[in-house]
Amino acid sequence: MGGWRVPRYDYPGQYPGLAGSLLPQIERLLLDGDYILGDAVSRFERDLADFLGAHAVVGVGSGTDALTLALDALGIGPGDEVITVANSFYSTASAVARVGATPVLVDCRADNYLIDLDAAAAAVGPRTKALLVVHLYGQAVDMAAAGELARRHGLLLVEDCAQAIGAHSGASRVGTDSDAGCWSFAPSKNLAAAGDGGAISLRDDRHSEQLRMLRHFGQAAQNDHRMLGYNSRLDSIQALVLAHKLPHLEDWNRQRSQVAHQYRTMLGDLPLRFQQCHDDKEHVYHLFQIETERRDQLMAHLRADGVDAVVRYPVPLHLQPAFQGVARTGQRPEVSERLAQQTLCLPLFPSITQEQIDLACGSVTRFFETAHGA
Repeated sequence: MGGWRVPRYDYPGQYPGLAGSLLPQIERLLLDGDYILGDAVSRFERDLADFLGAHAVVGVGSGTDALTLALDALGIGPGDEVITVANSFYSTASAVARVGATPVLVDCRADNYLIDLDAAAAAVGPRTKALLVVHLYGQAVDMAAAGELARRHGLLLVEDCAQAIGAHSGASRVGTDSDAGCWSFAPSKNLAAAGDGGAISLRDDRHSEQLRMLRHFGQAAQNDHRMLGYNSRLDSIQALVLAHKLPHLEDWNRQRSQVAHQYRTMLGDLPLRFQQCHDDKEHVYHLFQIETERRDQLMAHLRADGVDAVVRYPVPLHLQPAFQGVARTGQRPEVSERLAQQTLCLPLFPSITQEQIDLACGSVTRFFETAHGA
């Protein structure tokens, strides 16, 4: 925990029944040698598809790989443009560039911090091949509106679901109403592996076999390479870890939502803004953002008080050196730039205690009551 009074994560709290269930399964797997694309991976893929309401799930090595392989399988490549949002993690745009396409970065909305679909519509051009939406911080994009935009312009629709497992958009869970949903199971995520892992969810059979070949050297069978593939396979130990945690995910997400509600209530009278959410089911609170013009001072104050607050993401994608000359923007993403300077995340995890919530909120309140916040 690093000595923090309010830490960012609680890794031990993610392993209920560790000794009695998960560790014996890992021991058996280690002794059996079923390490690569084994039964544990197939079972987890089926369980996750059932949880999401997806037709199929294909496990891969990471969330970044999920995005890259999905775009590749959908035929996106050189000469194509993919519209996505400027306030996201590096992988969202890098996956587009890695398949040879051009990321077109548009602004987000000021209220919910999600892609501005009007800005996305204005950015559609003759080379636009796909719309890549990001369910940021755990909040679902309006997939009905995104789907309508994609249909109107004849675009493929891809979801970056890395931060939003379990969230709903309308009646469906995210990752099921598009050409591909892309998932990350990095250790910080709501459903976390003990290392890297990812998956792609599909609403039909069109690309599942292609993705299974792409992740495994392009092979249809051993030494039968049908396409230029990747080496990106969800390994069996991570599949066991994820399958062990999946039955707890709904309860953990409910607990996250309850903590977020407390934060909103306890901090509601302060000069702060929060990511807007209209329906409890549409946000799973991977991260809890607060917005203030005094972000950097507040951040220093919280950390001095032992509250492990963090900034996600301090430099929007269009200003990252990696994307200069690689991505393009239309209208300047001014909201994304402002949020990069004014938002921070308070610690939020399912096992956070009331004392830790009170400590975090007390620290924020004291900041605004003292000369620091005046």
